[in-house]
Amino acid sequence: MRNYSALASLIDTRLTGLVHESVAGDPQERARHERFLVSRLATGVVMMAMMPPYLLWRGVPSGLEAAAAICLILPVVAALVLARTGNLTLAHGISSAALTGLIVCLAALTGGPTSAASIWLAMIPIEALMAGSRRAALSAACFAVTGALAIALIEPDGSRLMVAWSTAVAMPIFAITAICHALALSIESLRREGSWSDRLRAASARNALLLEAIDDLVTWHDRNGTVTQASPAALKLAGAAPEALLGRGLLGRVHVSDRPAFLKAISDAGSRALPVTVQFRLHVEREPGRPGEPGGVIWVEMRAHRVTEAAGAGSAPAVVAVTRDVSAHHRHAEELELARAEAERANEIKSRFLATVSHELRTPLNAIIGFSEMLGAEATYGLPPERRREYAGLIHDSGHHLLEVVNGLLDMSKIQSGNFDVAPEPFDLRGLVRGCCDLMQLRAHQGGLQLGCEIAPDLPELIADPRACRQMVINLLSNAVKFTPRGGRVTASVRRVYDRIEIAVSDNGIGIAESDLPRLGDPFFQAGPGASGYGRPHEGTGLGLSVVRGLVGLHHGEMVIESTVSRGTRVVVTLPLDCRGSRDPGQPAAIRTAPLVAEPALLRSA
Repeated sequence: MRNYSALASLIDTRLTGLVHESVAGDPQERARHERFLVSRLATGVVMMAMMPPYLLWRGVPSGLEAAAAICLILPVVAALVLARTGNLTLAHGISSAALTGLIVCLAALTGGPTSAASIWLAMIPIEALMAGSRRAALSAACFAVTGALAIALIEPDGSRLMVAWSTAVAMPIFAITAICHALALSIESLRREGSWSDRLRAASARNALLLEAIDDLVTWHDRNGTVTQASPAALKLAGAAPEALLGRGLLGRVHVSDRPAFLKAISDAGSRALPVTVQFRLHVEREPGRPGEPGGVIWVEMRAHRVTEAAGAGSAPAVVAVTRDVSAHHRHAEELELARAEAERANEIKSRFLATVSHELRTPLNAIIGFSEMLGAEATYGLPPERRREYAGLIHDSGHHLLEVVNGLLDMSKIQSGNFDVAPEPFDLRGLVRGCCDLMQLRAHQGGLQLGCEIAPDLPELIADPRACRQMVINLLSNAVKFTPRGGRVTASVRRVYDRIEIAVSDNGIGIAESDLPRLGDPFFQAGPGASGYGRPHEGTGLGLSVVRGLVGLHHGEMVIESTVSRGTRVVVTLPLDCRGSRDPGQPAAIRTAPLVAEPALLRSA
């Protein structure tokens, strides 16, 4: 048994060396070459083994017998030609010519036209067709027809008849051998067909399993872009059965704006060898809980390839496309873009912060340093008390201004980080607003302004943080006084609107341009021309309204700002009567802005 296995291994190794390198990568073609080599080399071995006994029996061979021997050697030549060139059609042609010549010689030696050997001529094209190709079968048929004509025309060599067989004996023998040979060819063909069918079914099963395992959708398209086949991943990606995508089903689910790009990608992929990649939106029938964009729309990326085997086929697939869900990547790209824009905005805010704060700190510090040096100099000892009090007052005002700047920065930082402590408690809002108006009365008087305070008589207690509410009112009044020219009027009003408290501060000052309204409440932003440089007409860091916005947000309130250039501004803060409850740290209140379409009655009474 070991000897047989070693012999089989040796034969297989020898055949591997004989098979031409051009078919080394094609298992099916390699098997056809190996079968041809085995059968023809076996014929040569049998011929060489039978030749010595035949010569002892027959003696010196005749011309026909020598021709028959040559025909028996030709299959070996055909095997060598196949091993050398890899041309199976040429090898089959040599083999068919050799078999035709052998049959003609046998017929001449066994009765000529009446010989039963001629029945083997029918086996020549059959063998070439079942073991070779259509071209080999055609050439074999030509050789068989030529052999039949040669048998019909040649005269039998009666002096060298091999055996004096009667037709009744010779015909069954030749017919049975031909039938057995045809049966052997059929069995071998069926075996090969079954083997290849098993391999094809196994490959199809593996491909189907692979297509079911992957989440990417694989579709096959014809030259018109129509889907001819879709993988089971259609249910995962599009939420629809593969049959629903056939025809124009997939195109119907592509977003209308992206359909031209989709069709162009399929057309480009079918007309050139390079793959084509395109991204588009796809409407999906998504299951509950499936991640994706609202409305059942996801972003997908399709990579289409041309099917080269279908170049000459009419309805065969011309393009195969692999589509995958890239919504997460698309959202990530959008998040990166938003982060980049936010970083640029933060950088702009930082630059504005440095410019504003450096100006706001440098001006009072210069005053403090300068006047303190003047008070400490020996030459100023003789200054009158009034001048010294004036200098001391300027130093005091500059220090308070510095303290306001620092407090504004700290409050804004605490609000944005969620560390601003809010302690709601019931208090009288009427007294708080009047106290704030009294506090700002001196500044308004110095600016030549009228400061009014109107409070509804039925005002209930407000449950909120008194310190935060005082800061809101003071900041709003301070802004109104700052941006109202001499002779103007500022009015603070408080009233109840259903279950909420409305605090409004109105002025008839310079107003705010409509283009600046959307940016109100941003840190360090000041509206008006020249408000961002050292030549600003009004001092301040631009944090007052930002602090108010943050405090209103901590109290779950709302803000409305109405303003028109040269007509005035009205800021309305609306707070719930009870501001207790969970707060969302760092979330400022939304600001609704609008032009001041009608001057309030409070402003007309000025």
